[in-house]
Amino acid sequence: MALPHDPIMLLSMVNLKLRDFYPSLDALCDDLDEDKAALCATLAAAGYGYDPVRNQFV
Repeated sequence: MALPHDPIMLLSMVNLKLRDFYPSLDALCDDLDEDKAALCATLAAAGYGYDPVRNQFV
């Protein structure tokens, strides 16, 4: 399944996957073959950053 392009939908889906299926953002990106820098940049443009302690974008 491809990740959504809308930043808010992307945030919701990524945080759900991080919470339920992946121990880290690196694991999610490796498994889904996603560019970590591009994902972080998209969510940063919407005002969200990755918190590795919480394993969520906040």
